[in-house]
Amino acid sequence: QVQLVESGGGLVQAGGSLRLSCAASGRTFSDYYMGWFRQAPGKEREFVAAISWSGDRTYYADSVKGRFTISRDNAKNTVYLQVNSLKSEDTAVYYCAAKPTGISVALSTRYKYWGQGTQVTVSS
Repeated sequence: QVQLVESGGGLVQAGGSLRLSCAASGRTFSDYYMGWFRQAPGKEREFVAAISWSGDRTYYADSVKGRFTISRDNAKNTVYLQVNSLKSEDTAVYYCAAKPTGISVALSTRYKYWGQGTQVTVSS
């Protein structure tokens, strides 16, 4: 089992920034690819970003490329999502998730463990 706890969400003005964190406990953190997803009201959960076991590979949804940065610190068992230049359409609950392989990192169904989410609200 892997337990994931997100933090860092909040209310921010358009153009602002936040740093989301996801702390993991349980099994060896570096054995898992980590992903961030988000879900806005009335919409399906969508892929945001993912990172490989060591952090040498990152993947982003087109909608966030150039604005969001995923990183991880395996010594701290934590994955981060730096979100910059926020737009109103970024408003959502952000979830982190873990999966043991690098196959289909954008598919939520491939992830085995999920956190409870953190709310990001962008005011215009």
